[in-house]
Amino acid sequence: MGIFSRLRSIQTNMVLAFVILILITILIMSITSYYLTKEAVKSKAQAYTTELVKQVNNNIKSYVNGMKSMSDLVVGNHAVQQYLSTTHFNSLLEEKKAKEAVADMLGSMLVSRTDISSVNVIGYGGQFVSGRKDLELNPYIDLTSLNWYKHAKEAGGDSVISPSHVQPVFKDRYPWVVSLSRELISRDGQTKLGVFLVDLNFSVMNDMVKEIRLGQRGYLFIVDSSGKIVYHPQQQLIYSNLKSEMIDKVLEIKNGTFTSDEGSNSRMYTVRDSDFGWKIVGVSYVNELVDNQNEVRLSFIILGLIVIILAFIISIFLSRRVNRPIKRLQDHMKEVEKGNFDIHVEVPTTIEIGRLARAFNMMVGKIKELMSQVVQDQEQKRKSEINALQAQINPHFLYNTLDSIVWMAENDKSREVVLMTSALAKLFRASISKGEELVSIRTEIEHITNYLMIQKMRYKNKLDYEIEIHDSVRNYLTIKVILQPIVENAIYHGIKMKQGPGLITISAEETDTDIYLIVEDNGKGMDEEKLRTLLLPSPDAEEGRGVGVRNVHERLQLYFGAQYGLSYKSVPGEGTTVHIRMPKALHSRTEEEQ
Repeated sequence: MGIFSRLRSIQTNMVLAFVILILITILIMSITSYYLTKEAVKSKAQAYTTELVKQVNNNIKSYVNGMKSMSDLVVGNHAVQQYLSTTHFNSLLEEKKAKEAVADMLGSMLVSRTDISSVNVIGYGGQFVSGRKDLELNPYIDLTSLNWYKHAKEAGGDSVISPSHVQPVFKDRYPWVVSLSRELISRDGQTKLGVFLVDLNFSVMNDMVKEIRLGQRGYLFIVDSSGKIVYHPQQQLIYSNLKSEMIDKVLEIKNGTFTSDEGSNSRMYTVRDSDFGWKIVGVSYVNELVDNQNEVRLSFIILGLIVIILAFIISIFLSRRVNRPIKRLQDHMKEVEKGNFDIHVEVPTTIEIGRLARAFNMMVGKIKELMSQVVQDQEQKRKSEINALQAQINPHFLYNTLDSIVWMAENDKSREVVLMTSALAKLFRASISKGEELVSIRTEIEHITNYLMIQKMRYKNKLDYEIEIHDSVRNYLTIKVILQPIVENAIYHGIKMKQGPGLITISAEETDTDIYLIVEDNGKGMDEEKLRTLLLPSPDAEEGRGVGVRNVHERLQLYFGAQYGLSYKSVPGEGTTVHIRMPKALHSRTEEEQ
């Protein structure tokens, strides 16, 4: 089942198509070559080999120049110059920081560079810094005895490239590398500071030439000016003397070609000098070279046409197979754009397109769910607003207030009657005015002041209140009627139930983003169990307690978000503190502006 699933992958289909195409091409080329390539055209093969050798030389030259540019950066780096030229640091910490700066700079050169084994700086004063912080210097190796170190000192500031070798610099690590080393000299040119070393993984050379094909058995190898092998695809055979090359003859040739006389195994050597002392050598076997150039050209034209036709047919087949489910998905997307969310895309067999279809179905379902949630939230918000309006004036409060007014009138307390009647009128006017969802904190304070004034006149010395809110806070907006349910709760369930006079304090605090209105009372307080259920719509909540404050809490969260609302702190016998948190994002006009 897993194999068939992979076969449905677009990537697998394309790979299979190209593999089949390549196999067909190779098969046709092999059969055609057997009949058409009977005589070799040496000049054509030579030109072809020369071009390949030139290409490899240019690639290596470009790469080595990049490494030389890296060495230029290190030579001119301020941290390197300062660290190597400083003979005495003020403290070990200063020396450590200087060394870490060099290590960090070297380490940055290794980022995403798998071709580089290590980048190092060796100071003539005994300093050693590596970009590979995970490696430890081999304590048994004398760096000054290594060839790359000696050659760098002899070159006087020029970059030197070594043949491939085993690098023993680090403990328990012996990679096969090609080293580029260079003497570090002070910027004024007067002082020799040390040696810069970058080790290139041997695979770099292999990667540059491994795809080069010179016939069935041909290959490329590289030697330095002294005749040492820098790279050879059969390196181990060379070192074991099981294979030999005409190195002496290669060293005599600057840029040219010669052929070895070995009968049926005769080899043609194409030599090209590099700018850095290497010789790039291409080796072709003479008996593999083809002749009859015109027939070869014709055969490749025919093969090219066949490949083009096959690729065209396969491309049409694959494109149609891929395009059909995508087109269906596009049509369904257009339906979603029109507002139709009751659609479902059939999941095709192709893995990638199937994932798109499943993701599309999940997305449409999520959008539909979110839209439904928005509708529910709006409905809940409307219900909460209705509850808020219903809770604004408690009928019992109104009855008791009117009863108090009648009593004061009968006792000729006309001034108290005027004050209480005026406060009650303002209270009603604030409750029914404008129908706005948001009011200024100033308006909300005026509303609760009228409410407290009425309650103070009713309870006389039993109740007192203080309101301490700065003018800068009063101009921000809040939802209306949030203080009255909290204050009412404090009076009826806190102060009224305690012995002695009660005090309600209303204050405010502000942060960069939020405002906190704080209502404190010195009533009887609540225990942890009552606090826990106060803001929850629990059937176990005490009758009459918490309905109004829960309404305030829910309205704040609906308007401003789940992080806003009420928080309670209470100590039995000492009182209760309520924090009303709201955002500071909206600001009302001042009364002068209005």
